[in-house]
Amino acid sequence: MHKSALLKRMFIGGLLLFAVLALLIYGIGIDLLKQHSDDLRYLGKQHMFLVGCSMLLALIIGLPSGVLLSRSFAHRWAESAMQIFNVGNTLPPLAVLALAMLVVGIGDKPAIFALFLASLLPIVRNTYSGLRSIPPSLIEAANSIGMTPMQRLMKVELPNALPVIMSGVRVSAAINVGTVPLTFLIGASSYGELIFPGIYLNDFPLLILGAAATAFIALALDTLLAGLSYLLSPQLAR
Repeated sequence: MHKSALLKRMFIGGLLLFAVLALLIYGIGIDLLKQHSDDLRYLGKQHMFLVGCSMLLALIIGLPSGVLLSRSFAHRWAESAMQIFNVGNTLPPLAVLALAMLVVGIGDKPAIFALFLASLLPIVRNTYSGLRSIPPSLIEAANSIGMTPMQRLMKVELPNALPVIMSGVRVSAAINVGTVPLTFLIGASSYGELIFPGIYLNDFPLLILGAAATAFIALALDTLLAGLSYLLSPQLAR
């Protein structure tokens, strides 16, 4: 992604954040926001706790796995291995949550495990694709100056693959944030505690409050990751 395109996307993300806040205030009123301010803060912390823990696990497992699959010795079985990481996306989110609940129990632990599975594939796939798309001329140049495989990976391959890797992280984060409200069904606290009671009780303002708060977190996190991608990518920061 070129610098101008990334900056444009960050600007649009900021506008969408403002639009979500404006629509929220206009649609349900400032009084309801004040009434549920404590709920919004508490559930927001819980929502981000689930996102943070599951994304951290997905990065710890996904990045090294993508690097490993991109090595020449793993090419012949890389695509087959991708199907293992795709299990969280192949099954419906509710089915993954139900299976996690059977294995781990109820509460935060099965929620984090299910979210981790749902977030894994985009990180592994984009890490693999980004490293595989490195021009052979760069690899040859690194080899010609005597770089070891690890030096080549850290100083040449990963910096050049970073925009693609960060795109995968952003997709993963979007999937994660959007799936978190479902974890209410297995006993984890999140904005699902506003959304699902709003559905059951036909309380439209409460439903909109939970949905808009979830959308706000998704947009804020995507904008933050876009900015991080801009700062870390040498091709964009120039």
